[in-house]
Amino acid sequence: MATIVSTLFSALDGVVEVDPTWHFPYFDEAMGAAVGEDYEDVDVLLLGRVTYDSFAGAWPGREEAGGEDAGFARQLGDVRKLVATRGDADLGWRNVERVDGDLVAAVRALKEDDAVGKVLVAGSVSVVRQLLAAGVLDELRLLVHPVAAGSGERLFEEGRLQPLRLLSSRALPTGVVRLVYAPAELPGAKGYDDVTGDLPEAGGA
Repeated sequence: MATIVSTLFSALDGVVEVDPTWHFPYFDEAMGAAVGEDYEDVDVLLLGRVTYDSFAGAWPGREEAGGEDAGFARQLGDVRKLVATRGDADLGWRNVERVDGDLVAAVRALKEDDAVGKVLVAGSVSVVRQLLAAGVLDELRLLVHPVAAGSGERLFEEGRLQPLRLLSSRALPTGVVRLVYAPAELPGAKGYDDVTGDLPEAGGA
């Protein structure tokens, strides 16, 4: 069964619409290694249309240019890519196809495909929301920057409760924290009366 993994850059205030102003000052070798971990052993790269257009507009040219990032660009070009899009225009990159029909149904089919071990959702906030809501996302990986963006699209929409279970955490040298979560249930139904015994005693005794 395939594992469905999401990877996102985030600000402290939950903004996942990356602004180069607050993102790149924190990008260093350690973050590059963390991103590399997310892309290890990926069989399918699942992208929303906006994220796909961003990737397709940049990485093929970087591969052709042969610079320091050409190896990663080649990796992105070689991997199988699925794009969630309603359009029918030519997607213009190798190894790319449209999601056939309903997104959640297509991802469930990937999970049951014995030939697929790992599906990575890069960016693609709307896709991540749909998969979280449907309960088919296995891991949510966040690289949380020590900065409040102040504006931009946030991952979690108002009005929806989304409990998560922390699988791992690691602080990088720049203060970025890599957090890996799995969807979960609330640890129980409690109110204030249930936790009064856990309150600190007066005077810290």
